[in-house]
Amino acid sequence: MERASGILLPLFSLPSPYGIGTMGRAAYEFADFLHAAGQRYWQLLPLGPTGYGDSPYQSFSTYAGNPYFIDLELLAEDGLLTQAELSAREWGNDPRRVDYGAVYENRLPLLRLAKARGWQRDRDAVAAFAAQNAAWLPGYALFMALKERFGMKPWQQWPEDIRLRRPEALKRCRAEAQEEIEFYTYVQFLFFRQWNALKAYVNSLGIRIIGDVPIYVAMDSADVWAERAMFQLDSHGFPTEVAGVPPDYFSADGQLWGNPLYDYEAMKHDGFGWWIRRIDGAARLYDVVRIDHFRGFAAYWAVPYGETTAKNGHWMPGPGMDLVGVLTGWFPNLSFIAEDLGTPAPEVTALLSVSGLPGMRVLEFAFDNPQGQSPYLPHRCIENCVYYTGTHDNAPLSPWRSEVEPEALTFAAQYLGLNPQEGFCAGMLRGGMMTSAKLFVSQLQDWLEAEDVGRINTPGTAQGNWQFRLSPGVLSDELAAHIRAVTARYGRLPDCAALKAASSQPMLHL
Repeated sequence: MERASGILLPLFSLPSPYGIGTMGRAAYEFADFLHAAGQRYWQLLPLGPTGYGDSPYQSFSTYAGNPYFIDLELLAEDGLLTQAELSAREWGNDPRRVDYGAVYENRLPLLRLAKARGWQRDRDAVAAFAAQNAAWLPGYALFMALKERFGMKPWQQWPEDIRLRRPEALKRCRAEAQEEIEFYTYVQFLFFRQWNALKAYVNSLGIRIIGDVPIYVAMDSADVWAERAMFQLDSHGFPTEVAGVPPDYFSADGQLWGNPLYDYEAMKHDGFGWWIRRIDGAARLYDVVRIDHFRGFAAYWAVPYGETTAKNGHWMPGPGMDLVGVLTGWFPNLSFIAEDLGTPAPEVTALLSVSGLPGMRVLEFAFDNPQGQSPYLPHRCIENCVYYTGTHDNAPLSPWRSEVEPEALTFAAQYLGLNPQEGFCAGMLRGGMMTSAKLFVSQLQDWLEAEDVGRINTPGTAQGNWQFRLSPGVLSDELAAHIRAVTARYGRLPDCAALKAASSQPMLHL
């Protein structure tokens, strides 16, 4: 990894007239913006289909793409929809927030129209796509068809013969739900056709895509329903213990995620084939894979099923290098980032060291300790890490300034020499850019500086997350030039000629 920088912005945060960011024109324009700004990485959140709560970390499938991200205007250009059909739908009243209710109610009917018009026309291409994805697509399409049939209830509430996947029941369901199976198959065909085109364009600009792989999968997912033996479930399909994290600075009760825990003994006996298939799917989407909650590979927090908080959990040993070594060995050309944030633990430090993977540092965490002992301080940063202003779980810099304890803010101002002439956000970004970390990633909101700029997620809360959207027109040429100048000043542009040219530009104060 060469010295570089990138920007974190979820796909759903892009502007569009249809309620949510998509793989359409705005995504291509954002790629152009990143290129003009001298950025070489675009970090995304998971792209899978979401359910109740709208969290990208609770997906119906670890392989499938989110139908919400399919661009409707591209479908209209392809003759699958009409502009009148797009305009007839309501997509919400606030262009700065995703209205998931409106998106859910209006998008799927349009995709059904597209399927009705394109299924026969695209049958050969769809057949080829299905053959290439035969390991997961038929099971996912059946799972979604059955969810629809049973009122979107979790699979644990389905009839017993279907819940337990008895062969005669599955055979009957496939015959009865053939039309719905075709629909969900075609939707995935549309998603990956648009994604592959977008990714090829992004890569052609010299930009790599960082994708997030949650360490756990959702309980209500095709993955768990299809491969129950890989998880700690009882004979009825219910978990014995679930995932979470203990109390920390985010929450006094910890975070009760509720995901089923893996049966690592069964996985190891299988040669970790489940994980190999999963990372292979991620490698088709991304250039770099960030493994969320990497510390769970060293040790994980197990909470008895039925608990209402994560406080009464206990630590269990993870698979360690038995699994990490398999993944890095199986995918030598895939780059990994290990999300190792949280309370320092010797077993996590040791696993990261042995694996050689870059960990993470967060600038906003650096000032929690006014005595200057934080490992996240810029002068303590190592080269083999990815340095962030903040992740999707942190406030962007401008609102962080008003939320943080006064002592931490004073420490930050003294440490970085923050001053009104440069500006608070500019000074914080300087602190991250100048570290020795090979890769520096900021949230796009950090560069916008507005006090009311949106936050992506607040851990421990169930409402108001995953909704932030950019206002149209904020990605100006002036902003790109400003980011490029800062990027050049700290040696993160891709070539020396561009570095010399950009470093001679004056610093802009927006």
